[in-house]
Amino acid sequence: MILELDALAIGSGPGAPLPPVSAVAEPGRPGLVAVETEQTPVVASLVAGGRMQPDAGRLLVDGVEDPDRVRRTVALVDTPTVAEPFAVMTVRRIVREELAFAGRHTGRDAVTTVLDELDLTEWADTPIERVPTAPRIRLLVELALLRDGIEGLVVTTPERHGGSVADWFAVLQNVADRGIAVLVIASAAAVETITAIMQRSQPRAGGTAHDGRAPSLPAASPAAPAPAPAPAPAASTQGSTRS
Repeated sequence: MILELDALAIGSGPGAPLPPVSAVAEPGRPGLVAVETEQTPVVASLVAGGRMQPDAGRLLVDGVEDPDRVRRTVALVDTPTVAEPFAVMTVRRIVREELAFAGRHTGRDAVTTVLDELDLTEWADTPIERVPTAPRIRLLVELALLRDGIEGLVVTTPERHGGSVADWFAVLQNVADRGIAVLVIASAAAVETITAIMQRSQPRAGGTAHDGRAPSLPAASPAAPAPAPAPAPAASTQGSTRS
């Protein structure tokens, strides 16, 4: 999948909810959107993920305007008030809920397997607010990728949780190297740091950077009912990681 934002905007002029933004996210190379103010990253994420209609510009997937496909195949990750877990939820509980949403086994062994595969066992009983940014992002993006049909991710302002930009961006680069379209919406300072990291990196061919492998997470349960499609968020759904 190639996800392209072509001068997407909400409103116009000074103080617009979303000034025009452009970016391309493709396998092996994350797309970057630099935005400021408290609410603009959320608006940008909703527009980029096909959940909000822009006033101007085009949202393209593989060169075609197809908002339905974007909504089906692009997940919002850690978007404030829309797709972020409650701060007090433990990592173990988040995993269990996401496995259920993805129609997979949710027993103790299944949860333990996910935690082991993601190398997050030490954080299992820790509230997510106390988990460092890099493992937090690793957890949330890998859980989003358990859902059927997900080909792209919009990750919102990871820098707000602190920590090293290089550390959490390495997680997202690894995911992009596996063929997933990853769009990062962050502050101008964070985007500047990421851009410098990408410029220093060797060109990536065929997604071979890092180990290029997805974790071997539990298979879908044939007995688990498929979840009903979630409607586009019209109001705050804080406490859920899903969008």
